[in-house]
Amino acid sequence: MTTHKYKYTKTIRIWLILGLVMLIGQVVLGGITRLTGSGLSITRWDIVSGTIPPLNPTQWQEAFELYKETPQYHKINSHFDLTDFKFIFFWEYFHRLWVRILGFVFLIPFIIFIIRKQINAYLIKRLLIVVLFTALTASAGWIMVKSGLVNRPWVNAYKLTLHFILALVSTTFMVKTIADVYNYKSISEKKSSIILPIFIAITFVQMIFAGLMAGMKAGLYYPSWPDMNGYFLPEVMHSLENWKWINLTNYDTFTFAPALIQFIHRLLAYVLVIFTLYLFFIYRKSASKLSKFWLNAISFLILGQLLLGILTVLNVNPGIPLSYGVLHQLVGLLFYISLFFFYFSLRTNKNI
Repeated sequence: MTTHKYKYTKTIRIWLILGLVMLIGQVVLGGITRLTGSGLSITRWDIVSGTIPPLNPTQWQEAFELYKETPQYHKINSHFDLTDFKFIFFWEYFHRLWVRILGFVFLIPFIIFIIRKQINAYLIKRLLIVVLFTALTASAGWIMVKSGLVNRPWVNAYKLTLHFILALVSTTFMVKTIADVYNYKSISEKKSSIILPIFIAITFVQMIFAGLMAGMKAGLYYPSWPDMNGYFLPEVMHSLENWKWINLTNYDTFTFAPALIQFIHRLLAYVLVIFTLYLFFIYRKSASKLSKFWLNAISFLILGQLLLGILTVLNVNPGIPLSYGVLHQLVGLLFYISLFFFYFSLRTNKNI
């Protein structure tokens, strides 16, 4: 079905933008929750009753007692009092509350628009995909949390990455939907070449490594730049024996996996900067006004992202700095989104 023949109201367009903003907010809140060590503070997943936080001293103490049963409390936070617990509880609660609010903001108008026949079959199908992946993201989030409630004092890196990637997929489908509803089509003389899909694929891979960086706490091991503790290639990677018995699951006690992940993450960052500069020079003159806007956006964001990444590792003391870490994640996500908007703005086919 072609979307350019269907006229969506201004209300629907604003609603879709609001949905994207809330998805971005959810990812950012997830980053804050992770960096503050708050993700394991709520040990139950109560979809309805979990909406209401503890309201009196007795309820707060009950929630704190449940947290005291977790490995994170015993191995890391045994010094916590109730005030400390309330701080980490707040971020995890807010993270979960936000996704509930997102559900209301998104689903209730969605149902109303369907009943009033204000959206067509194309948009309904697209938004159902967004809803599906958002639900999968929430489910993966609980699976991730459960991985940190038994034996380990933090969540599994690969489950965290799955949670993050599913959130990215949800966001990607929302971006595609918005681009179609706004009917992006370029008057550029240059068609989108194979180089741009390759660029997008590399960016997606980089986002996977970003999730692994966060899950393995890999940024803590090499707080230096441009070297990695004095070496271009981390010292642990110099030994052929470590490569022979490579084990990417033993990242808690052996530094090879975090070293490899951070090394690749840094290299991919440089590759993305080069790709962005290349795109800027080949599209800067022939692209439409809309495409130039997104081209300028990705150029600005990739440079800002590189700088934030450097500042993040240089300011590790002893953990990842909250402000730089959150900004690094936010700008990376905005770059990812802007890259897709740029790609969609180059389409010359009207049947989108």
